Amino acid sequence: MMTNEWIDCLRALRVMPVIQIDNAADAVPLAKVLVDNGLPAAEITFRTAAAAESIRLIRAAYPQIVLCAGTVLTVEQVDAAMAAGADFVISPGFNPTTVKYCLANNIKMIPGVNNPSSVEQALELGVSALKFFPAEASGGINMLKSLVGPYSQIQLMPTGGVTPLNLGEYLAIPQVIACGGTWIAPTSVINNHDWDVIAANVREVRAMIDQLGR
Repeated sequence: MMTNEWIDCLRALRVMPVIQIDNAADAVPLAKVLVDNGLPAAEITFRTAAAAESIRLIRAAYPQIVLCAGTVLTVEQVDAAMAAGADFVISPGFNPTTVKYCLANNIKMIPGVNNPSSVEQALELGVSALKFFPAEASGGINMLKSLVGPYSQIQLMPTGGVTPLNLGEYLAIPQVIACGGTWIAPTSVINNHDWDVIAANVREVRAMIDQLGR
């Protein structure tokens, strides 16, 4: 993806499914549900040993999907994610070592922030696409609106506590490019292969996004 193309993709998607996969064999069936129901994107979190292999399998099966690695905490995980085929990486917090490594190696990254100090660290390094995490626990809509007052140039992906009930409020803020959707494909549902449940969640989100766009 070109310099700003990935941000444009996120803004078009509006919601990024945030997914923890325990068994890499579930990765492709899950991706099929996402793609077939109108949300061709996935953030595969590095919370399990299956993350890198899941990314590799999804990338091979669905080259067109917007695919990123989440919960990336180390340089080693950055390398593993990119080698597996991730488009970019996302971290829950702001680690200057990891951020600088990504910048030096032309790797797209969305680091996490939830206060003015971490926002300023990011801007100092020239990073303006940021994850607002944990969104609800950090003050939710009110905190986010307070941040974009002095830092109107930032582009945010709120994640953590975002649900269908508050999704519209978050997406109404101009600086919000997309929200992380942890409710779309819960790990327990994936493990049970309840693909119809996930498909229904995706269709609900797709309908909400379409409604908000009118």
